[in-house]
Amino acid sequence: YEAVKMGKAVLLRRALLALPRSLSHEALTEPQQGDSDPAQGSPSLMAFPLSLPRWFWFHVGQTLFHVLQVVLGYMVMLAVMSYNAWIFLGAIAGSTLGYFM
Repeated sequence: YEAVKMGKAVLLRRALLALPRSLSHEALTEPQQGDSDPAQGSPSLMAFPLSLPRWFWFHVGQTLFHVLQVVLGYMVMLAVMSYNAWIFLGAIAGSTLGYFM
């Protein structure tokens, strides 16, 4: 469980590093008059890029890690709700050890 949280933190850092420095600068730049690419002058073609940016794939990875973290959290909750003292102590010890590492 703690390893999943660390994986999410690593992916968040990589996603933030993959973002462009200035999104507003890119949105405000106009295409040059001498460009030969016909897609650059058409706003409808510029709105749907063919390849997805790197930060999108990092965001997909973060989403999958979040789903895994929620599922594992509910599984631990169900195990603890069995009212078995040893399972409860095992969950507490595992969480403590995972956080310590």
